[in-house]
Amino acid sequence: MKNRLSKDEKEIVKSYENGEWNSVGKLDENIKKYSSYAKSTLRKDKRINIRINEKDLESLQNIAVDEGIPYQTLISSLIHKFVTGKLVDGK
Repeated sequence: MKNRLSKDEKEIVKSYENGEWNSVGKLDENIKKYSSYAKSTLRKDKRINIRINEKDLESLQNIAVDEGIPYQTLISSLIHKFVTGKLVDGK
């Protein structure tokens, strides 16, 4: 089987193999804490309806297919990244 790791994945494996990783203390406590954060962040409790250009929607749907996620999830993720200041201009 061919090695299909990306450059970033290869760097992570190398880092791990060089012993650069440390165990996290209080694992159960941290899992509960971060699970709670994730649930709060990912909870979708409001619905909106918007009108967008057909070409933009088709582009979003194509990107979502490439990413392997539903296009509505992609749109929600983009909105979340924008409002949290984490959306980076790719230009």
